[in-house]
Amino acid sequence: MSESTVSPAGSNDIKELVVLVNSAYRGEASTKGWTTEAHLLLGPLRTDEKLIEAMLRKPSATFLKCKDGEKISGCVYLEKQGTKLYLGMLSVSPKKQAAGIGKKLLYAAEAHAKSLGCSSITMNVISVRTELIAWYERHGYRKTGNSKPFPVDEKYGKPTQQLILIDLEKQLTNKG
Repeated sequence: MSESTVSPAGSNDIKELVVLVNSAYRGEASTKGWTTEAHLLLGPLRTDEKLIEAMLRKPSATFLKCKDGEKISGCVYLEKQGTKLYLGMLSVSPKKQAAGIGKKLLYAAEAHAKSLGCSSITMNVISVRTELIAWYERHGYRKTGNSKPFPVDEKYGKPTQQLILIDLEKQLTNKG
């Protein structure tokens, strides 16, 4: 296996990012990994080209991609919001999960946040995703106590139950 590299994604990566994110979260392919939401949201889409393109156009945002050879095996969306960096859509191919790609992307996100002068990284996670929340907690993220209803857009999945998003945050230090 070749060494994976992390770099910013561009508009030429949109199609591959859409396939990757959808395979990590929704549909049959996602059930081969541990990050699936297929049991919580019915439907094959977590995102589409139009949404990824709009996210990439934001001047305060970037997608980082992790390439393993020629294919993108992981990605994460990052957006500077004041002194904080919002982290979303952390996705790893179900075939490549548990190989350190997610951790590598988290570390790259922290480095990116520090380079922008951010004091913390924030994210929203579905409250019933206890394994995922525990994984983030092992990497220094903490529940803030804030929550909000899950935004329902049936284009991106129909909830099988009422869902709540909780906020997680990691305070950053200037040390490596």
